[in-house]
Amino acid sequence: MKMKLSEIARVVGATCPVAEEDCPTITGVAFDTRDLQPGELFVPLISARDGHDFIPNAAAAGAAATFVQADHAPLATTIPQLIVPDPMTALRSLARYYLMMKVNPKVVAITGSNGKTTTKDMTAAVLATQYHVWKTKDNFNNEIGVPMTILAMDTNTEVLVIEMGMDRPGQLHDKSLLVEPDVAVITMIGEAHIEFFKTRDKIADAKMEIVDGLKADGLFVYNGDEPLLRERAAAVPQEQRTFGLDPDNKLFARDIATFEDHTDFSLSRWPDLRFTIPVMGEYNVTNALAAILVGRRFHIRPEAIQSALADFAITKNRTQWVTGDAGEQILSDVYNANPTAMKAVLTDFSEFPTQGRRIAVLGDMLELGEASGALHASVATALDPAKVQDVYLYGDEIVTLRDALAAKYDAAHLHYFPKADQSRLTAALLDDVGHADMVMLKASHGLHLEVVLAALINGTRA
Repeated sequence: MKMKLSEIARVVGATCPVAEEDCPTITGVAFDTRDLQPGELFVPLISARDGHDFIPNAAAAGAAATFVQADHAPLATTIPQLIVPDPMTALRSLARYYLMMKVNPKVVAITGSNGKTTTKDMTAAVLATQYHVWKTKDNFNNEIGVPMTILAMDTNTEVLVIEMGMDRPGQLHDKSLLVEPDVAVITMIGEAHIEFFKTRDKIADAKMEIVDGLKADGLFVYNGDEPLLRERAAAVPQEQRTFGLDPDNKLFARDIATFEDHTDFSLSRWPDLRFTIPVMGEYNVTNALAAILVGRRFHIRPEAIQSALADFAITKNRTQWVTGDAGEQILSDVYNANPTAMKAVLTDFSEFPTQGRRIAVLGDMLELGEASGALHASVATALDPAKVQDVYLYGDEIVTLRDALAAKYDAAHLHYFPKADQSRLTAALLDDVGHADMVMLKASHGLHLEVVLAALINGTRA
């Protein structure tokens, strides 16, 4: 972005302290001084730390100006200050202005309990075959990430593909009103954040908030295999398209073949085309179906969609294969986890051919609330000793899965480590895993299985 400080002041309702002829041009926005580049506007957010404490650091890093919350003003600093009631609100106002008045792209907003990041990557790849596309980086999908993604857009962006996360009611409502999407996508309803929502029905209600800002002539794309979404979609007046594995959907997949590093499928609509995605699992096929529907909305040719999906770039830390120090193949999915996703990945993992053992390393799934015990135990249905020979469980919540598996696995093949014992877990795996084995790691990010992954890759102990 490039905007005069005086223009930004008008947008956020502040007084510009610099004469128009001396007004600097702002070239970006940062809320973390470690990421700030010279010429950018600093936004001092208040959370665990008060961002105003870092304004001297921002000035030293070359910030051209800073927001200052009114109850902190005036501050002693060498850079111009825009006094605002609340920096977060000012950031949202600036993002909306830049989106609507400076760039004005079409907007595709994507949410879901699982698959939203992968769907975002797939959708962006498909649309990039014909348009200049900007997408959410990594999983920068929260209240800060959405406006920051907008403000980082190139001015020639034609389509913005923006990922939206949530863990409380009202969050998607605010984000949807901020961006006013042309297309809104819901990938699925799972158990993520059920600690706060209590039921899947309430999760579905919160996910449906993504249509609150959907343009009147917009399109709602959702997973038609989910009855909770079908029920709620009946109240949405905009045009709708469903995807899934059920033939009742507008677009459904068939003849799915999943492999370690790719998945092939055909479509109901174009039976002569065979699609390949460079990721495993039926659950990723449904993500691809959402991207295909969005692509068709933007008039992307089927053959171009086919090519884009075949080699799209997936955000790091999602399901990926790496090789361990002993030569073992490791399926790493250590970024997040909930019961639906864990069972889906285990189902695929159980079928991959290997000359050695299949070893599952599973950690706690967080934010499951009062249902945590039962939901962890439910994963037992996806584990079969004939297919997954050894199971390593790590964490405090997952103890109920250990108890549920006790009737299937003997003590020599079922291993449990409390959360405080990560180093023992790592040492046990390094001693046990052989070059012919196949290992799967999955847990919520708060368990930090990436540390165990690094040890397996490097052959090092804590």
